[in-house]
Formats: sequence, structure tokens, C-alpha cells
Amino acid sequence: MGGQLLVTQALDERELLIHKIMDKIKAASFVDMAKHNEERTAGKRLSREEYAKQAQSAFQQIMDLIERYQKIDAAIVASNANTKIQTSYGEYTVAGAISLRNRLRAANGYEEKCFENSLYDKMQEEYERCIQSMNAKNRHLDDTAENMRMSILGKDARTKETKPLAVVEAYVKENKAELVDPLNIVEKMQQLKERREKLIAELDTQIKVSNATTHIEIG
Repeated sequence: MGGQLLVTQALDERELLIHKIMDKIKAASFVDMAKHNEERTAGKRLSREEYAKQAQSAFQQIMDLIERYQKIDAAIVASNANTKIQTSYGEYTVAGAISLRNRLRAANGYEEKCFENSLYDKMQEEYERCIQSMNAKNRHLDDTAENMRMSILGKDARTKETKPLAVVEAYVKENKAELVDPLNIVEKMQQLKERREKLIAELDTQIKVSNATTHIEIG
């Protein structure tokens, strides 16, 4: 059966055909056995003639469904390769949009190719590690500075308040750990996250719109 279908209709039929084909394969019987002097087959208990008709019919039905599946699949693939959609991040073919969406979601074989996720995770892990290390070093520096003050001034709090120790403050200033952050990494991570989420949402919407409005010809 030829004619035109919307891509959404073709996708639904293609999915239905998968189940139909597999169900028919499971239910079919293509070879049986029988004693030489018996007319009925041992498994299906049908006459040889009736068994042959059923086996041939089942095989042909399956082959017809496979052919239909292949025609629909080829038409969808061709349409996806030529139909274009627009996003705020540029133009993509539907095929490219589906591939990009799957990659951004780390789905359907793209689990190791979601580079944006890997980049975000590396940046977050490195940032958190540096912050923890920096804070630990600075706490240790503060303890060292306090010990220096105590050593110089003694334990009289009033003395500490009235005698600023420039040398200690200079030591703290010179040795204080600080973040080297050329990318402004927190902001950059947020931009990566927002871009990914926005692009996935746009791709989802545009793919659905395209599928619901694009007709394909089934030969």
C-alpha cells in the first residue's frame, strides 16, 4: 500500500510493524515432521497440504510486512535527511537534530559522546576540589597566623587589639590561596547547562512540529 503519510503516522506504523513482524515470526511454523505412513504432521497435527499452505502463507505475510517496514523506514530516513528545522542555535536537518538531541541526552548509543555533560562534570569536579583545597589551606594559614600573633604578643587580648602586627598581616596576604579562574567557571558552567537544556527543548519541539506537518511518499 503506497500513498502519502505524515511522518508522525509513518513513525507510528513503523513501530506497530516491528511488533507485528516479531509476533508473526514467533507464531509461525515453517518446518515440521511426520512419519512416512502418516498424513498429519507431528507438531501441528495438520495434513501435509494444510501445513504447507500455512507455512507458505506465514512466510509471505512476514516478507510483505518486512517490505512495508523497509519502505516506510527508508521514506522516514530520506525525509529526515532533507527536512530542516530552525533553533535559536542554528539550522539542522531533522536527522541531525535527532542525533544531536540523543547525544545531549546521552541516549540511544550516545552515552559516551555527550561531551557537554563530560565537560560540565569535569569543570564542576575541578572547581569543587579547588575550592575545598583553597579553603583548607587558608584555614591552616589563619591558624598559623594566629599562632604567630600569640607568640609575638602573648595571650593578652587587649595587647593584640592595640598593637597591629603588620608583619603577620603581610605574611597572611602573601600566602593566602586564591582561585585562578580565567573562565569565570561558575558562570560558564551555568551557560553550558542552560544551553543544553534550551537546545534539547527546542529540538524536541521542532522535531515534533516537523513530523506533524511533513508528508512522505510511501512507494
